[in-house]
Amino acid sequence: MSSIQNRILAFTKLGDFLSQFTTSGTTKKDGIPHNDLFFDGFKHQLKLAGEDNSWFTKDNLSFALEGWAQSLSKDNLEKWIADENISDNGGKVVAIIMAGNIPLVGFHDFISVLISGHKVLVKQSSKDRHLLPFLAKYLEYVDADFKGRITFTEDKLENYDAVIATGSNNTSRYFEYYFKDKPNIIRKNRNSVAVLTGKESEEELISLGDDVFTYFGLGCRSVSKLFVPRDYQFDNFFGGMYEKREIIYNKKYANNYDYNKAVYLMSEFDILENGFLMIKEDESHSSPIATVFYEYYDNPVDLKIKLYEERDKIQCIVSNGFIEDEVKFGQTQFPKLWDYADGINTLEFLSTL
Repeated sequence: MSSIQNRILAFTKLGDFLSQFTTSGTTKKDGIPHNDLFFDGFKHQLKLAGEDNSWFTKDNLSFALEGWAQSLSKDNLEKWIADENISDNGGKVVAIIMAGNIPLVGFHDFISVLISGHKVLVKQSSKDRHLLPFLAKYLEYVDADFKGRITFTEDKLENYDAVIATGSNNTSRYFEYYFKDKPNIIRKNRNSVAVLTGKESEEELISLGDDVFTYFGLGCRSVSKLFVPRDYQFDNFFGGMYEKREIIYNKKYANNYDYNKAVYLMSEFDILENGFLMIKEDESHSSPIATVFYEYYDNPVDLKIKLYEERDKIQCIVSNGFIEDEVKFGQTQFPKLWDYADGINTLEFLSTL
């Protein structure tokens, strides 16, 4: 079995490979290992992924790949594992049940298992099934020790030692029952929120548009809920969102916008909207596509207590100087390797198996 340094080197090469597919375009580079074998094939997989799932636009696919290319640097990988108890005598089989809401959403769990020295058994979502098997094959070419350590299945999971499963709040109850006899991480629905004070700069509100609209708001790191002071005027918020107005030209997004708007109007809900985004007062965290919920607060201390009490539903809190561990405006979709989903340290879990 390869050493941890070999595994880091393999992931670094994978990052170099992915760096050819960016938001500014696709460019074949010299010096990328096995590029003649894999470059055109991966372009084809990206095409299939977009045809299979119309939320996976070219922009969203390239945004995801660019993020992973930047994350998989030698420095980042070494920093990520520096404080973890990773040995070279792993070898348990870890099953991963993946979601399919954004491209490669289960990739962090995948590399966590492999870098920990374990074997991975992957059950993909039907909505995101083209990219990861291809990248796994690339890893096997870069480091032959990965061969036999990566398995994909569409059947019932069998012969595994631990499980990492991501799903909705409904499926998580099934997962918790089904996997109760195995070490597990079960992930449920999470959403991200933003706390506004009314003192945000125009630049911050424009950046908030990235947190709201990237991946059409489908990610757990997407802001779906605002907390605003009682006297908040939404003009500046809508001014910041205006930069993203062209999102309405996406047919699937526009259909969701029209449908949800019709539902709200028929239900006689009070909504504010600007032609491509609706906001609605609602205590829930999880808003439909093309909608952001908002809730008023009277007292910052009470709001901090509320956010603490609801922490199991929240992935990120976007604000400026409001709370510890906040995320800056515009930064929710740029997690570091050590920014764990649900705040659960995956490497720590894997090191105890």
